[in-house]
Amino acid sequence: MQTELQVKKLGLVDYALSWQAMCDFTENRKPETPDEIWICEHPPVFTQGRHGKPEHILNPHNIPVVQSDRGGQVTYHGPGQLIIYFLLDIKRQKLGIKNLVSAIETAVQNTLQDCGIESHLICDAPGVYVKQCKISSIGLRVKHGKTYHGLSLNVDMDLRPFSYINPCGYQNLKMTQVKDLSPHTDKLAIEASFVAHFSQALGYTAFKEPK
Repeated sequence: MQTELQVKKLGLVDYALSWQAMCDFTENRKPETPDEIWICEHPPVFTQGRHGKPEHILNPHNIPVVQSDRGGQVTYHGPGQLIIYFLLDIKRQKLGIKNLVSAIETAVQNTLQDCGIESHLICDAPGVYVKQCKISSIGLRVKHGKTYHGLSLNVDMDLRPFSYINPCGYQNLKMTQVKDLSPHTDKLAIEASFVAHFSQALGYTAFKEPK
């Protein structure tokens, strides 16, 4: 088991480029390669999961749709949404995918708690919710014991494009965001809080990549 976790901040990056970078990293990593999490945002884009149903895309309104290889159905990414990708060797960490998803959800909940926001889970509907409205979605891919893709957390964004789809395959699912629930919360503080909670949950020593 390795305890090092590299944290990389990529800024605003095209979804397809980040996806290709994740695939390349996963394909080329070695047994001793430290695990990483990538923090970023994306320009407006709908992403469809591996088994996503096209009928859940109601009207994309000229927003591009990308067919991805992650789990789950369709979702929306846009500026002001926190994206965190998990490039982990879960086989080396002796970590099952269900336990990883649970650790991610708990870290999101603890992060929201730090913002003064009470959240909850819904059975058989991965992600984190506030008063039945979804605030965070999770979609991962496991390949040869390695994970990529990750989570989105709505922080301070335009939520309207979610109405152009059935988010995560659910009709009439309402979305919410941190800004509307805790207006003065700082995005960088949210990032730091999540990294701390996630690292603690899985026994990592987190550190930022040197510039």
